[in-house]
Amino acid sequence: MTKELKKGDKVEWNTSQGKTHGTVEKKQTSETHIKGHKVAASKSDPQFIVKSDKSGKKAAHKPDQLKKR
Repeated sequence: MTKELKKGDKVEWNTSQGKTHGTVEKKQTSETHIKGHKVAASKSDPQFIVKSDKSGKKAAHKPDQLKKR
């Protein structure tokens, strides 16, 4: 990732089913939980909360897992 992602950016990422597309909801810089799973984000190791275009579900991804579309 060469450029910082921000809310509203369209991104894609790989899943076991292939590429998935979605939208960045926010940059997460503190620990949180999504669907019962711990997201170990911090200021030094942020993650991005993205919403899938296909399912509408939210997930957290590290910046290097996301590619801006």
